[in-house]
Amino acid sequence: MTDQDWISRFAGLSSLEAPLRETLVARSAVISVPAGTMIFGPGKAPENLLLLLSGTVRVQQLSEQGREIVLYRVHAGESCVLTTACLMAYEDYSAEGIAETEVEAAAIPKSVFDDMIARSGTFREFVFSAYSRRITELFHVIEEIAFQRMDIRIAEKLLELMGRDGQIHATHQKMAAELGTAREVVSRQLNEFQRRGWIALSRGVIEIVDTGALEALAGS
Repeated sequence: MTDQDWISRFAGLSSLEAPLRETLVARSAVISVPAGTMIFGPGKAPENLLLLLSGTVRVQQLSEQGREIVLYRVHAGESCVLTTACLMAYEDYSAEGIAETEVEAAAIPKSVFDDMIARSGTFREFVFSAYSRRITELFHVIEEIAFQRMDIRIAEKLLELMGRDGQIHATHQKMAAELGTAREVVSRQLNEFQRRGWIALSRGVIEIVDTGALEALAGS
């Protein structure tokens, strides 16, 4: 990949004025991060805005009791809304970002971010459009946690995570983190789904037996 190629991955940046585009390329870098790496964490100040070219980053919040809640994931072609917020507010992170897979990203240093925000309406529109979309998604997550029935949410999550072989390799604790609830709540509902014959549970694996039943519940 050439330096110019990464900008072409982002429609909002491809229309940057030529001098600003050249500045952005010259002052940024394409980096690779191994799977499992903590990219950022609570109390740390953001150094770069990362625009993902490949891979997935999981952004999660840890409670004082150590319980994880997955807030959202950042995929190729996206940026992290928490990083954007911290860069603009000059604040430290309050959550952590973990590379779920090997990640390749364009790293725009904070000084370059500040400069581009001040100088370019095109760059500002790119940043704030992505920010607005993710904030809307976060409100949807909050609404689900607060108001949607847990059995429906678990059915939706099972269908979302199901592999082609009909299996999900995840512990009950991981499912609880995905849903922002307690492990006991997830275990109780999964056991009920198993009793109904919709899934089969084994250590670290959830096998979907009746996809239609889960789809009916998820759509109710």
